[in-house]
Amino acid sequence: MPRDRIPVAIEGRDLELSNLDKVMYPAAGFTKGEVIDYYTRISAVMLPHLRNRAVTRIRYPNGVDEAHFFEKNKPAGTPTWVRLETLPVPGSTKSRETIEFVVVDELPTLVWLANLAAIELHTPQWRIGAGPDLLVVDLDPGAPASLKECCAVAVLVRDRLAASGIDAYPKTSGKKGMQLCCPISGTQPADVVSAFARSVAEELAAMVPGSITAKMAKQLRPGKVFIDWSQNNAAKTTVTPYSLRAGSVPTASTPLTWDEVIAMATGEMPAVQFSAAEVLERVSELGDLLVGLMQPGPAVPE
Repeated sequence: MPRDRIPVAIEGRDLELSNLDKVMYPAAGFTKGEVIDYYTRISAVMLPHLRNRAVTRIRYPNGVDEAHFFEKNKPAGTPTWVRLETLPVPGSTKSRETIEFVVVDELPTLVWLANLAAIELHTPQWRIGAGPDLLVVDLDPGAPASLKECCAVAVLVRDRLAASGIDAYPKTSGKKGMQLCCPISGTQPADVVSAFARSVAEELAAMVPGSITAKMAKQLRPGKVFIDWSQNNAAKTTVTPYSLRAGSVPTASTPLTWDEVIAMATGEMPAVQFSAAEVLERVSELGDLLVGLMQPGPAVPE
């Protein structure tokens, strides 16, 4: 066996780790071994958000500064113990009717993907065999707007959703903006959920047109926060809570408290994306701030 390949057994599964010293984030000197270590240590709170959802991976085989690719189908050499689900992919750009998706139900699968340099993990709003159990509101700032402005808009969205009986849980995207994740019933089709999200976005954009847009045209976004309601399309995915993001430093999609969101919006605390190390510290202190997503919520108004 090559010296850079290390056999390990994790929860009864045998796999090999390789090139652990390869630098994945050159500006930070963060290696593949550290990527695997992060995903191992965050797994207790991350796995419930991955379980029973088809996962799309963004792989960076030579680090975040080099070429990357999206991967939905199972990769070559997938171990026999990895859970696979064959699911329809209407409108596939590669004219495929179905794809064999990887499902991350256990730690060995998460480590295996991390070893393949799958730095980012993205999941849909539905669990396999069910309707969407999450409504997601993606808040995307157009420069010079930033995460601070997203936090201010997030409070407006939270209050509007609360008026419809829907709870919202905030998290950073790990890049520029943030998302609100809302547990819903799982009994309605994605087009109904998406239509409701669009109505909320358009209502708020009409209320504060100088700061919010609900239209996708990029020329309309500078200085505004785009409320992306389209994330609720059945074919869309959203970055999974706690997933690393590919940037100059290893940040992660980080759950927030509403007190933090308000403090970021008012400038009482810096509006920042959190590093992998900070996320681990936060989880040690706060636990999973998104545990409420594990329980079903109400149906959305039709």
